[in-house]
Amino acid sequence: MLTTGYTEAEYGGVTVLVGAERGAYPYANSVLVRGAAETLVIDPSLSLVEFAPPSDLVLVSHAHEDHVAGLGRYDVPVHGHEKDLAALRSRAVMAAAYGLPPDATEETEAMLREQFHVRDRPDASGFTDGTVFDLGGRTVTVVHLPGHTAGHCGFLIEPDGFLFVADIDLTSFGPFYGDVGSSLPDFEASLRRCREIDARWYGTAHQKGVVEGATEFGRRLDAFVGVVERRDATLLSYLNEPRTVEEIAERRLVYRAHVEGPHVRPVERRTAAQHLSRLMGSGLVAEVEEGRFRAV
Repeated sequence: MLTTGYTEAEYGGVTVLVGAERGAYPYANSVLVRGAAETLVIDPSLSLVEFAPPSDLVLVSHAHEDHVAGLGRYDVPVHGHEKDLAALRSRAVMAAAYGLPPDATEETEAMLREQFHVRDRPDASGFTDGTVFDLGGRTVTVVHLPGHTAGHCGFLIEPDGFLFVADIDLTSFGPFYGDVGSSLPDFEASLRRCREIDARWYGTAHQKGVVEGATEFGRRLDAFVGVVERRDATLLSYLNEPRTVEEIAERRLVYRAHVEGPHVRPVERRTAAQHLSRLMGSGLVAEVEEGRFRAV
């Protein structure tokens, strides 16, 4: 049975609404920002399903179920990046974005509806990189950080110096770029952009919570990036003889062997294809015959 409710943690004028299990999936951490004129909530999670703090508008970092589960509590303007807007407006589009077989897509849509309370928000409007929401004495600026999804965003809250980086979550699982609209090159560019933003606090959507200081954030970001590098190394080692994408997917770069579900093979296949593309571009892997790849 899922747990609702949250605890509050204050960072200047920013309140993090910490979800159950420190925001581990299926939960997430939401953010409440109060200005002199308006208040907004970022990523209303499952923890806000039964009780949600009042807000004048809602911002969504990206169109994944754990970041919008509490959205039904808000009959106020909702904003998301224009590249994720279709999935935010339609539950069916959100389910299709996972790129699963048809029967699994139907089950996923049912899960979004029943477990995460996701409903269509045709009223949602789009923002772009650099859009500023002025709450009166406090601003929230959109920082487009694509890769996880095409429209994935962070938010810089000033004058507090709080950067919410959403699913650049610094966990040991590492970056996730296995959906249909995901991109490893974009994710890496977003990680580099995060390093360029000097903030006092860096807030994540999941277990790692809030990190204080650019130095500590950079150290943890290095470890996060290291997961991608280990996936490269694992793949290069496995390609000591010619392999197909299907064989690489079976070997797995993302999930451990005990993890099962209809999502595993499609995610592994898309992830493998992206790593192959980058290693071929670096001259470390070649297609030695049609559909078969080997380390050079």
